[in-house]
Amino acid sequence: MFIPADFKIPRHLSNEQFRFEVLEPGLCELDYEAVMSSRERLRHVFVENDDWPADDMSFEFNKKDLIMHEDEFKAREAFAYAVFNPMKDNYIGCVYINPTRFTNFDCEVYLWVKDSEVELDQALLESVDRWLQEEWPFKQRAYPGRSIDFAGIVSIPL
Repeated sequence: MFIPADFKIPRHLSNEQFRFEVLEPGLCELDYEAVMSSRERLRHVFVENDDWPADDMSFEFNKKDLIMHEDEFKAREAFAYAVFNPMKDNYIGCVYINPTRFTNFDCEVYLWVKDSEVELDQALLESVDRWLQEEWPFKQRAYPGRSIDFAGIVSIPL
């Protein structure tokens, strides 16, 4: 089981650097702008060389993605959060907490910030890891492309 049935899933995180909210379709305009403004770099977040997001990705395609993320959250299958910079009150990226394919880990975590906020990437990683250690039931967290090489992911059967 990915998450214990009695675990109360955090819907928010708020600290001096970041505010997290559940990623949902109401954030589509903000998310679409962030994704499309950072396409090239985002093609290396989830796998080494991805085609997401496509140069011609539509707003509607993005909205369907956000609906999927919200449905996964409600079903307790995976957890996606929009990340805001509370100082500027602007949308800067996303965090995804997913079931893992690795036997020695409890979850896989992906995160990104848009190009204009890339200087916050390391601080976001540290904030997310601290949050997962303190408030989630995950003892071992995998960060593919960061703490685990993407090559290791490909060789593990789904």
